[in-house]
Amino acid sequence: MSTRIVRDVDRLSVRHRPEGQPIMHQDWGKLHFLHWRINEDLLRPHIPEALEIDTFGGSAWIAITPFTMWDVRAFPPLLPALPGLSAMHELNVRTYVHLDGVPGVWFFSLDTDSSIAAVAARTFFYLPYFTAEIDLEEVAGVISCDLSREDEPSAEFTATFRPGKKLPPSQPGSKEFFLSERYVLYSENEGELYRAQIHHQPWPLQQSTLESFSSSMIEAVGIPTPKTQPLVHYAEEVNVDIWPLESVS
Repeated sequence: MSTRIVRDVDRLSVRHRPEGQPIMHQDWGKLHFLHWRINEDLLRPHIPEALEIDTFGGSAWIAITPFTMWDVRAFPPLLPALPGLSAMHELNVRTYVHLDGVPGVWFFSLDTDSSIAAVAARTFFYLPYFTAEIDLEEVAGVISCDLSREDEPSAEFTATFRPGKKLPPSQPGSKEFFLSERYVLYSENEGELYRAQIHHQPWPLQQSTLESFSSSMIEAVGIPTPKTQPLVHYAEEVNVDIWPLESVS
């Protein structure tokens, strides 16, 4: 296993727009990051050995991220949106990893209310997608998200948030930059490791207050939910391009 330290220059370099042609565009919005510190040993059995767990402040982190997406379409850009795939809600459970100095995201699970999207993502990106009933709406400045997974293992999520003031742009070396500025996803299929790059503007983070919360999403992965209160951030919208998987095994 590589033991290369991830430097600020490595974290900045993955924000550059990749070469070549992306294969998909998506707009993400009404997105909340809920982050907890977590013992690295709890994550290690659920992550491929070749990937190193990325840490900040001497700790690994686990996150739940609910959001909505729209304008989902394949490239070239003139290709129209596909029925059943142009808009959907999603919630993922994730942590942060790196390989050969390239930092990215490892997804423990991803839930969506589009069964077509779940099958496509499992097939083409080898991601652990599940189908769920998800309601996400904003009323009088409060955003609510409710999820009930239809697949096994069962999982539930419900939370309400009140987004607050805008934060200054995240700077390299800060906790906010480490937790949010991620432009690579890793996945695995039949023992082979892959990664895909994404590109969007830096996250326009805001403060957010978690007004209510109940979840079994992390337990469904086989990891205990930390007992501390999560660190919560909100982003109104980013515009995302996605590149195809590449083998890194």
